[in-house]
Amino acid sequence: MAKNVTGGNVRTPGSVIQYAPAREVLHFPRLDTVLMVEDFIRDHSGEYKKRALWEHLPRSMMYQTFQVVYDYLESSGKIVRDDRGYICWIWNPELVKRYLMDETLTVR
Repeated sequence: MAKNVTGGNVRTPGSVIQYAPAREVLHFPRLDTVLMVEDFIRDHSGEYKKRALWEHLPRSMMYQTFQVVYDYLESSGKIVRDDRGYICWIWNPELVKRYLMDETLTVR
């Protein structure tokens, strides 16, 4: 059964932020698929643009499934696209842990 992942606009004071358009998700990826894409992006950070990344994955998958994984990684702050369109891995849990353990830093 297909689920509708809706998109649209979010209104904030003085601006409108747009996010992903509505899309029918026919198949949600399994955990091993998400982890495979994460590992591949981490190992090849900055080497591929989106379509080339999909074409070079160790296992083939439907582009729609790849798009769901990609949207998840981007919205969770694990990957970004640079100004030329290359996909870069930015998630660093060890750095976050180190900053959280540092007592001289405070959260405002």
